[in-house]
Amino acid sequence: QVQHVESGGGSVQAGGSLRLSCAASEHSNSITCKAWFRQAPGKEREAVAAISLAGGATYYADSVKGRFTISQDIDKNTVYLQMNMLRPEDTAMYYCAARLFCVWPTYAYAYDYWGQGTQVTVSS
Repeated sequence: QVQHVESGGGSVQAGGSLRLSCAASEHSNSITCKAWFRQAPGKEREAVAAISLAGGATYYADSVKGRFTISQDIDKNTVYLQMNMLRPEDTAMYYCAARLFCVWPTYAYAYDYWGQGTQVTVSS
C-alpha cells in the first residue's frame, strides 16, 4: 500500500502564502493522478486541484484558480500545492489523495489513497 504524507500546513494571515507537500512512499503503476482536497468543519470534503502524473495536465476548483498551483517532482514522488493570496475561507484540513487516472470534476469517493491531512488556517 502506497503511503502519502502531507506537510507544510500552518497559520497565516489573509494574503499570505503556503506550500503544501505530499510525499509518496513509492512509485506505483496503479496511480497516475494526485489531487488535493480540503475539508472545513461541518462541510463536505471538496477537490481543490489535481494533476495527471503522466502528462502533467492540471485541474482546479473555480474558487482557487489563479491563486493555487499544483505541481510535481517525479524524482521525489512528491506533489506540491502552492497557495498564494490566501483567504479566511481557505481555512481547512488539506488532504493529498491518489487514484488510477484523473477525471474532473472529481469527488472524494473516487480516490483510493489518502494522506493524514495538514491543517491550514488563514486569519483575517
